[in-house]
Amino acid sequence: MRLLRTAFHADVSPEDIAPASKLTIAERHAARAIVVKGENILLLYTQRYDDYSLPGGGIDDGEDKLEGLVRELQEETGAKGVCNIRAFARYDEYRPWYKDDADIIYMSSYCYICDIDDELGETALEAYEVGNGMKPGWVNIHEAIAHNEQVMKSSDKKGLSIERETFLLKLIAKELVVV
Repeated sequence: MRLLRTAFHADVSPEDIAPASKLTIAERHAARAIVVKGENILLLYTQRYDDYSLPGGGIDDGEDKLEGLVRELQEETGAKGVCNIRAFARYDEYRPWYKDDADIIYMSSYCYICDIDDELGETALEAYEVGNGMKPGWVNIHEAIAHNEQVMKSSDKKGLSIERETFLLKLIAKELVVV
């Protein structure tokens, strides 16, 4: 799978992940779904952060990437009939870690294009996702990009996540959206 970018949080440098570094690194792997219909894309809007993101999340222990993709897509959006899954690209990032088991988190997001049935079913969002005001929906991709860019310009809450999502949305618009 092609690697698009390796992003570093402002508080993490390439020297921090070098073999000689004394910092510990935890790994997390995520699968993200790209579901496009014309200029519309299935996204999650999160009220707490006022941003749009691709559906997806962490791959559980013992789960392969495609199983994680389908599970996350179904849980977060209620998607049914997930099919025609194909690799798109990978996006890696390094951030400070807030748990005691490591200093830095390395996250690799595996992005897959797929098709789903037209009608979405019930979601199975986690409590924190509900608390953050997360809701799935079809959004014009250009409007989602413009929205996220405005949030990045004006919000002090922005972080690597919205930068990743906006980067991915721009690339998806360029490579996959048929006008």
